[in-house]
Parts: sequence; structure tokens; C-alpha cells
Amino acid sequence: PATAAPAAPVKDFRKNPFPAELKERVLLNGEGSAKETMHLEIDLDGSGLTYEAGDALAVIPHNAKDVVEDILETTGLDRNAIVTLKDGDYTLEEALTSKLDVTGISLPVLNRYYALSQNKELDDLLKPENKKLLQDYLYGRELIDVLHQFRATDITADSLVSIMRKMPPRLYSIASSPKAHDGEVHLTVGVVRYDAHGRKRKGVCSTYLADRIEEGEKVDIFVTPNKHFKVPANPDAPLIMVGPGTGIAPFRAFIEERQATEAKGKNWLIFGDQHYLTDFLYQTEWQGYLADGVLTKLDVAFSRDQKEKVYVQDRIRENAKELFAWLEKGASFCVCGDASRMAL
Repeated sequence: PATAAPAAPVKDFRKNPFPAELKERVLLNGEGSAKETMHLEIDLDGSGLTYEAGDALAVIPHNAKDVVEDILETTGLDRNAIVTLKDGDYTLEEALTSKLDVTGISLPVLNRYYALSQNKELDDLLKPENKKLLQDYLYGRELIDVLHQFRATDITADSLVSIMRKMPPRLYSIASSPKAHDGEVHLTVGVVRYDAHGRKRKGVCSTYLADRIEEGEKVDIFVTPNKHFKVPANPDAPLIMVGPGTGIAPFRAFIEERQATEAKGKNWLIFGDQHYLTDFLYQTEWQGYLADGVLTKLDVAFSRDQKEKVYVQDRIRENAKELFAWLEKGASFCVCGDASRMAL
């Protein structure tokens, strides 16, 4: 009898992310916006990666050069010193740039640093009775603040890297359907920049994607499936999508999917951001879907365009009767965004 061929081994992309080319990066916000939102198109050619609308893309960033330089300068360590990590040996500069989380601070990080520094002031901060003080200290600060404030006199390159965790991937909702963009994956990324405690801060991954990778260069990625966030299995079922800001990303993928599969179910998008003129992400696409009838209903909430701030939850309340009618007809209700800022 014929024997089945052995299955090809499934590549573990988490352990071996795929270096994918950044094909295109477009700023979605208009001039004068307080926000910086990037649309990114990434080439999957030759990767073997597959995804579905609703999945997330994991990106493994590199740290900013100025952040790494600040750590090297503060500690006085040799950038070319060899350090040993779980996956091999690197120069200290390489490890700080692409292997380690050099910004995040947590209780385990602080405890490991205290064991190294034996700093009395840090010891006081870590005492159980000072829990509130510690929480206040952690807010808006990064590892560089700890290195500055609680000096360690005999720190070595190996001991420095031992207090840090491995660089964690950042997950972004995928903003494309593979049925609409074969061999590509799209992202919608809000770039994080702010000032805190006298320093300019920046989101590690968002500024990596916005500033430190050029079109044509490679970024390490893998797909994280999301079984519980999908386009309705029934193509005739109505779909209600609530996506403020970059929460719009998966719904761009959902609508592309519904159009590609010629799903007959009605689609309703509720989108919110700061200003109509500068922050209506993918505006021409949504208006095209409305004109084509792919999008049945579009409600928007631009919070800063009038005296009284208006948010997506206000549009939901205003449309409560119709929304309930859609739900009665079996509509899926999907929300994507910052839950802490969007509580109903």
C-alpha cells in the first residue's frame, strides 16, 4: 500500500521571524494634525506566511540609536564588549540595539538592578510600604532614568544585559485582506512620541517603523492568528464595526474581505478621531465603499471639531434603536481600539 509522504515541518516563525521588505509607507494624517498615523505595506513574497482578516502581525523592532547611546554613555561601558545571551554572543551595542528591551522597567527589572547596584535610595523605593511611591515612579519613566538616578559603581556589560528582558514583539491588527492584496500585509500604526520627566520619549516599535526603516529595507515579522475576531462566517449576516483611531485597521481588512467574497450582508462602520480634515483615516476608501454599496452605513465622530467633544460611544447611543434592530437580525458587533478611552 502507498504510504503518505511525511508532512513538511511547520516553520516556527515566532522563533525565526521572517525578514520582510517594507514596500511602502504613507502618512495618513493631513498637515496640522496632532497625530502621526502610518499606513505600511509589507511584502510577504517567499515567506510562506499566511493570514486572515482579523489576525495580528507581530513586529520585532530595533531600539533607537540615541537611546542606546544614552545607555552606553551613562554606564561608561565599552560598546564592543562581548555579552552572552541565550541565543549567542553579541557586542554590547548589538545586544542593546536589536536583542533587548532597553526601555521597559518593571518590578523584576528593578529588583535585578538593585541586586547589582545595592543603591540605598532604590532599596527604599522597593520596600512594600512604598508601593504607591513606586507606582508613581514607574509612570512615564524608562530604564535610562533608573540608570541615571540610581548609579551602580561596578556595573559590567554582562551584568547590565542580565537585568533586561528579551525584546518583545509588538502586535498590530492587520489592515488588509489577503484576498485583496495577494502577497502583502498592511498595517495602520499610530506613532508614539511624548515628553515625560524632562526627556523626549518615543514608542520603540512605532518610531522604528516610522523613522528607522526605509522603504526597501527588511523588518522581522510573524503572524499571530486571532480565532475570535473574524468576519462573520455567514456572508449574509450584518456587520457593525466600531473603530476609533488606529482601531480602524482590522475593519479595512473586514470590508476588503466582504467585497472580495461578494458577501451580501450589510456593513456599518462607526469611526472616530480628532479632526475631520486631518484625521479621517482611509477617507477616500470608505467613501468609495459607500458609493459602491459595500458599506451600507457610515457614522463618524470627530471629537475636536466642535465645542462639545463627540466620541464613537455617542454615535452608538444616538443610533441605539437602529443598532439594536441590526443585532436582532443577527449582526456581529466588533470593536477595536483603546478600551480605557472608549468605555461605554
